[in-house]
Amino acid sequence: MQSWPAPSVPEVSGQGPQLRLYDSADRQVRPVSTGQTATMYVCGITPYDATHLGHAATYVAFDLIHRLWLDSGHGVHYVQNITDVDDPLFERAARDGLDWRALGDRETQLFREDMTALRVLPPHDYVAATEAIAEVVELVEKLLASGAAYVVDDSEYPDVYFRADATPQFGYESGYDRDTMLRLFGERGGDPDRPGKGDELDALLWLAERPGEPSWPSPFGPGRPGWHVECAAIALTRIGTGLDIQGGGSDLIFPHHEFSAAHAESVTGERRFARHYVHAGMIGLDGHKMSKSRGNLVLVSRLRADGVDPAAMRLGLLAGHYRSDRSWNDAVLADAQARLARWRAATTLPAGPDAADVIARVRQYLADDLDTPKALAALDGWSTDALEYGGHDADAPGTVAMAIDALLGVAL
Repeated sequence: MQSWPAPSVPEVSGQGPQLRLYDSADRQVRPVSTGQTATMYVCGITPYDATHLGHAATYVAFDLIHRLWLDSGHGVHYVQNITDVDDPLFERAARDGLDWRALGDRETQLFREDMTALRVLPPHDYVAATEAIAEVVELVEKLLASGAAYVVDDSEYPDVYFRADATPQFGYESGYDRDTMLRLFGERGGDPDRPGKGDELDALLWLAERPGEPSWPSPFGPGRPGWHVECAAIALTRIGTGLDIQGGGSDLIFPHHEFSAAHAESVTGERRFARHYVHAGMIGLDGHKMSKSRGNLVLVSRLRADGVDPAAMRLGLLAGHYRSDRSWNDAVLADAQARLARWRAATTLPAGPDAADVIARVRQYLADDLDTPKALAALDGWSTDALEYGGHDADAPGTVAMAIDALLGVAL
């Protein structure tokens, strides 16, 4: 599937320290070690509604990682999926009287436009679930052959399930106890009460054909992919083993990332699917979690239509640490707009204070688990000095603007 246009990324002289990120599996911040080409898989949207600021915060966070790798001289193989075959999509299409494919195409295009406006670097491979059916079928076949999966004893709907105990390390990624797993499994798309399962936590791999729903042929009967296996199959076929980062929002820690990792580990025999599991916090509106069910979504497209500069949206999201659950409100946006105006004024001066120190500090803060609050504060300080006291370096304003663009993705 086509992704979106890539914004230009200026090259800034120098290089920052090695990137260190919090790993959800190890529960600590540690160095991210990559080869010459860094690899990253970030879970994409289910395209049944428009991009909200919670989505945007996640993709902006991983965009920073992408940019820091490029700044360090790495190539980046970034893969993202689109879950364009799933219950929420079918339900919304039925509610609105639309073909599910048309709805998915419409919302995917809107997502592309939002990512372009936010200057998020596109993935190298942007893959729809419907484009990866053959890979999913092959992976499910391997899991069945190894005994890691089974077909439920149900003549009407012989669904295929993955055994939660198929790998001895299951549970390492989230670190959750069984009670927490069961609660989240039921809340986040699992079916603990499905009759015929060997264990309540066993996860769906292949949903047997249901009336009125799309299906694809397979050796184990017509049907469609489960959620977790889709990402495992796409990551394994596009990147392979030894993934540097698997990422997404913190609501994907369990069950989604736990199971997609277990699916992959079952067929590769590796102890860890990814070297780092990285998760972004949730965005709320005025203190409440942003969700479709609550009806309090702040849509990127709506803000754009209201004339809000996407650079201000991006700065508002970067004002908080990527791992923290944080709130969006009018004050956050107003602060971001004021910051953007100050930075633009400072970087268009005929001269300013030396740029090298502030750029080095921004690199240092971003390399330390994407500490954007400190990075923004450093740039605020430079801007204040430039506006209030001036400077003698004619190249500094332009150099700082280039660094802000290259490292933070904010075009001034």
